[in-house]
Amino acid sequence: MNKEELVELNKQIKELLSKGFIQPSASPWGAPVLIVKKKDSTLRLVIDYRALNEVTIKNKYPLPRIDQLFDQLGEARVFSKIDLRSGYHQVKVKKEDIPKTAFRTRYGHYEFLVMPFGLTNAPAIFMDLMNRIFYQYLDKFVIVFIDDILVYSKSEEEHERHLRIVLQTLREEQLYAKLSKCEFWLDQIPFLGHIVSGEGISVDPKKVEAVKSWPTPKSVAEIRSFLGLAGYYRRFVENFSRIAEPLTRLTRKEEKFNWTEKCQAAFDELKERLITAPILALPSGSGGYEIYSDASGKGLGCVLMQHGRVIAYASRQLKTHERNYPTHDLELAAVVFALKLWRHYLYGERIKIYTDHKSLKYVFTQKEINMRQRRWLELLKDFDMELTYHPGKANKVADALSRRPEAFFMNTPKEILEDLRKMGIEVIRPLTDGMWQNLQVQSSLIDRIKEAQQNDSKLQKMWKQTEEGLQTGIRKHPDGSLRFGDRLCVPSGDLRTEVMSEAHNSQYSIHPGSTKMYKDLRQTFWWHGMKREVARFVSRCLVCQQVKAEHQRTAGLLQPLPIPEWKWEHLTMDFVTGLPRTQRGNNAIWVIVDRLTKSARFLPFRVGQSTEVLAEMYMRQIVSQHGVPVSIVSDRDTRFTSHFWKSLQESLGTKLKFSSAYHPQTDGQSERTIQTLEDMLRACTLDFRGAWDDHLHLVEFSYNNSYHDSIKMAPFEALYGRKCRSPVCWTDVGERQLLGPELVTQTVDIIKAIRSHLQAAQDRQKMWADKHRRILEFQPGEHVFLKISPTKGTIRFRTRGKLSPRYIGPFDILEKVGNVSYRLALPPALEGVHNVFHVSQLRRYVPDTSHILDHSEITIGPTLRIEQRPVGILDRRDKILRNRVIPLVRVAWSRDSPGDSTWEKEEDMRKQYPYLFPKTGQ
Repeated sequence: MNKEELVELNKQIKELLSKGFIQPSASPWGAPVLIVKKKDSTLRLVIDYRALNEVTIKNKYPLPRIDQLFDQLGEARVFSKIDLRSGYHQVKVKKEDIPKTAFRTRYGHYEFLVMPFGLTNAPAIFMDLMNRIFYQYLDKFVIVFIDDILVYSKSEEEHERHLRIVLQTLREEQLYAKLSKCEFWLDQIPFLGHIVSGEGISVDPKKVEAVKSWPTPKSVAEIRSFLGLAGYYRRFVENFSRIAEPLTRLTRKEEKFNWTEKCQAAFDELKERLITAPILALPSGSGGYEIYSDASGKGLGCVLMQHGRVIAYASRQLKTHERNYPTHDLELAAVVFALKLWRHYLYGERIKIYTDHKSLKYVFTQKEINMRQRRWLELLKDFDMELTYHPGKANKVADALSRRPEAFFMNTPKEILEDLRKMGIEVIRPLTDGMWQNLQVQSSLIDRIKEAQQNDSKLQKMWKQTEEGLQTGIRKHPDGSLRFGDRLCVPSGDLRTEVMSEAHNSQYSIHPGSTKMYKDLRQTFWWHGMKREVARFVSRCLVCQQVKAEHQRTAGLLQPLPIPEWKWEHLTMDFVTGLPRTQRGNNAIWVIVDRLTKSARFLPFRVGQSTEVLAEMYMRQIVSQHGVPVSIVSDRDTRFTSHFWKSLQESLGTKLKFSSAYHPQTDGQSERTIQTLEDMLRACTLDFRGAWDDHLHLVEFSYNNSYHDSIKMAPFEALYGRKCRSPVCWTDVGERQLLGPELVTQTVDIIKAIRSHLQAAQDRQKMWADKHRRILEFQPGEHVFLKISPTKGTIRFRTRGKLSPRYIGPFDILEKVGNVSYRLALPPALEGVHNVFHVSQLRRYVPDTSHILDHSEITIGPTLRIEQRPVGILDRRDKILRNRVIPLVRVAWSRDSPGDSTWEKEEDMRKQYPYLFPKTGQ
């Protein structure tokens, strides 16, 4: 060591002694020390523990993969980074192991009391400690890599809570951070050589500087160093292995070091790709993925995408034996490579794989396959995937765009149009006639595209290659514009957005789907990646997300209720309302069904009777005859959710189970029984006349004494051991059949048979239902739209009501409830709506910075229907009938244009909406 290094060594030893990190030693162990210059030119003490590490039993505790750590960030927008102060020195060494850490210096022999840097097991030990400390928060809002802690949140409010938890945990564990290296409350932050932000992840510019200034390698070791740094960021570089192939070839033992022009070109291209690396999206965890795979004689390549954004690139060179594969197997190898590499993203998700090899579409139906293909097919079957042929040409170009309609000018005075056109000005009309004060003028779209083409480096490069004789597909049109075939090339930037917006949002296109919009636009426009960009634009359209129906299988697999153990312990309940009022005053039926035997009770009552009266009926008719049930499944009728009813059942020990909001399928048993009941009542009133409640007891008897398919017998037979006698079937039943131990055995056997039949019926029902359903899952914090029933007001239900939005929102998901339901954060305007919804009522929200969300525009009632209230009376008239005259008023409704007004009865409107009719004289 030189004099400067000895001074630094003496200084650092004194500092370690004063902190109590080391002590004088008499150990037989003794590692040498080095002084190393750091990036900031300061000196650091390094102990060479290589000899100790060779005889140390390795700790196999896994360190996390960097890319998998970043995958947890999802939709995070606020970040803080905490760097522990000399993290290893905050962990004590076991007393018996202290002598092993000894090191020798010119100023004495010392040993560590805390864990030193340089030990082979130090990273694993510290990683284990940090994981145990933050176990319950990992991948929720904390990721840890050794002594680096990243706290991430979706909002500033969340972030404050998360930071408090992390800092309090560090305080309790007596771990200390170095404030100068910590960063808090940032929207983008450097972490592990990357820049993390709400947009995704990108390469840290400081690391790129090292690549940019990297000198041309002069040896195999220098090539390996460069490839090591570049390979750390290979997910950002498309076709990394193909580009690097000339360099990696030089690292093989049999190759002589010969730096050729190809090597220099590969070296320069890798540096350029890393300097201009894109921002990669982070996977959202659901919503499906797309993979674009390709293979060549040199290597395999693939791209992973979600919601139209690149998540990662991957590639590798072919192994020696793979160079002999036929084209079909190479293309299949590329697919297998992608599925293995990204299995942690893809398993359990819907995947669309695009390949430019047509025969792969039929890979699952081939009759003759070799052993290699057989192994690969077994792997493919583990994934929910769809192979799609995507021609190589289409793969490179991507896809299309829109025609600008001339119809904008149809109502503009001809002479003004002519004057404007002579000036080279294009007119953009407002959508409402007569609003000339809002008239805008701007340069012709084609002229602006032509002007922008001159400043687009990619288009100019392609045109230059065309002039040099290369086939790029670009040509110059007589008007001076660049064309791809006959299609106008649109440069990147706002012009593309303008073209897509015109093709999608104008009154002459009215929100077409992505395929139709692309096919329209491709006739006129072209740019690289057009089809994908059009699809992304349409998927993010807020109007489309709110009004277009989902043409997919119903979301959420069937979740059957558990089969009861005994009779009348588990019930379902519902009400049939809206029936004609009888002389007894009844106009509704309370339907109560035993879920095991399917026996039912039909109790007539009058709508408006208090919950106390219904409770008394329940005690007399149900509890006194069948006992207290264990549980009751019902919808969220106010009679079932009232405080009195809940208190009564709580005192009886009965558990109430409510269906999720606006999902009546939860109580499917009652719904199906009501259908049968209504059909039988209709038949009775037609055949026997009289009020419906005159026949209700006969309907109940008939229903319970009739064969039920799911239990393979009649409900009475399941309940009493035999069917009841009826005039149709005078079964000879004597005391011999009613008494004795045989009846007990028979009853037990019947219950076993019923439960077996119910299980079989449930299995059949679930198997059939799940064929027409799909798995759809969300994570807390994601945003979703809520399906609504588009009706208006309380008087009318006209065609225009059906044209209201199908979905409202988006709303945050608070938590998952059960297997197929979610709790939403609803705004105050929806406080009367229960906030747990079945997954089939939800639709994933695709965000975009252009969206302006306003929940105040639509009023929703507690039945989850749009309530559009009348805002004014436009006109009056009388409807003259033979015996009377009915006064009508023409009503304007909220959110409608005047042309969508309706004629309503004035009497009804006065009762419902008196504010429309101000009293005279006021």
